[in-house]
Amino acid sequence: MTTTLTPPGAPPPARSTAVKHAPQTRKARRRSAGLGLLAWVVGIVFCLPALWMLLTSFHSEPDAATNPPSIGAPLTLSAYKVFFGAGGGASPWPPLINSATASLLSTALVLVLALPAAYALSIKRVEKWTDVMFFFLSTKMLPVVAGLLPVYLFAKNTGLLDNVWLLVILYTSMNLPIAVWMMQSFLADVPVSIIEAAQVDGARLPTVLVRVVAPVAAPGIAATSLICFIFSWNELLFARVLTGVRAETAPVFLTGFVTSQGLFLAQLCAASVVVSLPVLAAGFAAQDKLVQGLSLGAVK
Repeated sequence: MTTTLTPPGAPPPARSTAVKHAPQTRKARRRSAGLGLLAWVVGIVFCLPALWMLLTSFHSEPDAATNPPSIGAPLTLSAYKVFFGAGGGASPWPPLINSATASLLSTALVLVLALPAAYALSIKRVEKWTDVMFFFLSTKMLPVVAGLLPVYLFAKNTGLLDNVWLLVILYTSMNLPIAVWMMQSFLADVPVSIIEAAQVDGARLPTVLVRVVAPVAAPGIAATSLICFIFSWNELLFARVLTGVRAETAPVFLTGFVTSQGLFLAQLCAASVVVSLPVLAAGFAAQDKLVQGLSLGAVK
């Protein structure tokens, strides 16, 4: 048996920390697994209504209207056939085209107007820029229904009722304050040094915005454009009051499945699934930039 002698005044030998850290490591792993399981449960709960809507869209009307619902009912495409006009109903393509036109054009206009405004409020700040930001925010304090009558009278007197261009103007004005607020926080994280370097090389303001600021803030611009597109695509109140046949949008078309004869649940679910697909596709295509944009500026 050998004995290790410690010189006088020397510190005692360090004890092994493997045994000490092992319980903590197992505890951290159990906590991480519990949080992961909780996240899965919450995600499934949130997705359950959408999955139920998808399942109901493949049922017939009698099976969809049963109480309690019949989960194992036979699947059919009859609801989708009715939605696309094969069952004698109205064609959904004009409303879908109108929604796409109003949403895409209004989103493009919002980006064109919001980028210079956010640049002036974040990088080259104007005087009393906080008052300007509050003014943009105050425009969202008025309930939408309170401005419905003036907008209707304006559209009636100018001949813009049942016109998709009126929706483009309205959606642009409704989403512009939100876009300015979002892009102001995104552009605040753009390094000023690269902008100054571009200006030293002779770049003018439009060139700086398009070739310098926009690529750096691309995740924030993608997040802003997706949110504005979703708001425009889902808007119902103005579209319901200000449109008729020519400019009818997809949300207004969905309300046609609730008639005096009753609620056609399977057809309504099928229509809701089809109308939701463009938003889901846009979110899936821009999911990486959307996550980057929504987290941009969260950590300094």
